[in-house]
Amino acid sequence: MDMTRSEDRSRRLALHVLCVGVLMIVLDATVVNVALPSIQEDLDFTESGLAWVVNAYLIAFGGLLLLAGRLGDLLSRRDVFLSGLAVFTVASLVCGLAPSAEVLVAARFVQGVGGALTSAVVLGMIVTMFPEPGEQARAIGVYAFVASAGGSIGLLAGGVLTQAISWHWIFFINVPIGIATAIAARRLLERDRGIGVGQGADVPGAVLITAGLMTLVYTIVKPAAEHGWGAASTLRFGALAVALLAAFLVREATARTPLIPLRILRSRNVAGANVVQAVTVAGMFGVFFLGALYLQRVLGYDALETGLAFLPTTLVMGTLSVRYAERLSARFGARGTLLPGLVLIAAGLALFTQVPADGGYVTHVLPTMLLMGAGVGVAFPALMALAMSGATPSDAGLASGLVNTTAQVGGALGLAVLATLAATRTEDARADGVQATAALLDGYHLAFAIAALLVLVGIAVAAVVVQPERRAQQAAAAPRSEPAYEAA
Repeated sequence: MDMTRSEDRSRRLALHVLCVGVLMIVLDATVVNVALPSIQEDLDFTESGLAWVVNAYLIAFGGLLLLAGRLGDLLSRRDVFLSGLAVFTVASLVCGLAPSAEVLVAARFVQGVGGALTSAVVLGMIVTMFPEPGEQARAIGVYAFVASAGGSIGLLAGGVLTQAISWHWIFFINVPIGIATAIAARRLLERDRGIGVGQGADVPGAVLITAGLMTLVYTIVKPAAEHGWGAASTLRFGALAVALLAAFLVREATARTPLIPLRILRSRNVAGANVVQAVTVAGMFGVFFLGALYLQRVLGYDALETGLAFLPTTLVMGTLSVRYAERLSARFGARGTLLPGLVLIAAGLALFTQVPADGGYVTHVLPTMLLMGAGVGVAFPALMALAMSGATPSDAGLASGLVNTTAQVGGALGLAVLATLAATRTEDARADGVQATAALLDGYHLAFAIAALLVLVGIAVAAVVVQPERRAQQAAAAPRSEPAYEAA
């Protein structure tokens, strides 16, 4: 009994270590946003060059997640996690010390590489560490809170560090956290051995998927965001991304030892959950970004006040995902929990379309924050459980990388689309003689409405594609030729 308690305590400590690593990575995706004006002033960034402080990170991070997850399966998830921590921590130090714009952008790219290696394998380690359904649901609930709440926490942390000390500390703070996390991880995470490079040493596939995803993210964050979706440069890079990804699918379907076995997409719940996550995160990322702009440009909030405004979302999200998500899934099933959570998110986004130019926080902003926090706290643990359903020990890292990839690419796509549409609507309104604040608000309203529609698409996919667990288990029990990811 004592040994069992000791092992259980070690697993829980290991879960906390993994989540600290994830939180550090997730925070870094948003903590920079608040500090961009200070960075621009200190390092003499041009307006267009400043975007690369964010874009360089996103391109490396989004492009390498799927490959990093599979490397964890082939080599060792623990080693990939530790390697990512080391790369991310060193790159953070270089970012904080960067003497020029060029050094900062290069270091941010390397940070993205470390972030992908660190976060891609975490969910795979969690599901193998906690195989029992109840404890696995609780562990995924903790992970889901950290992964989804980190963005709003980053806005608050960025405001505090930038105003209290300087922008350099949004990077320096990662160094002691990264070192402490690595030391704890080496002690608490059990050594694991991958299935071997021979089971998936597909170099052409690795090149194609990495190049395809990086090109796709680049298309979203650069030409599409700056010149519009119909611009020649956007179409060229978009066509290249599609061609690379199509070539990757052909390669994986014909390779003897594919890097990423396509059988994972045969599961309705795995495929459906990833699609739902992509469109839902697309709507939410855009709203978190544009919602922050609404608070600052329309209501006049400063950086710290903006971060505090999102705090209720984080608190509600954390309470539900950590304390109640597992109970709700046990009572109603993952699908039965997912659908009401998505409805709450859609309702919050729809409510945001009504915010006025002279809105009050308690009356017009807080209800949306509470609805979205409740929806994410209920829906995302269920989504992640569905996306990891049926994962075998040899494929858990791949499934984890796929979950992270759909979230990051969906978020980048949603942010680019919603920001572009909002800016276009604002420019058109200004051209028609509408006052500046009213024109801004008109653009934000359009973006919030489209975000709500994206979540409605997610609800439709969840209702039609995702199966109740009992039916999925019956389908999985049927004889099949593939051992992994059967319609779970």
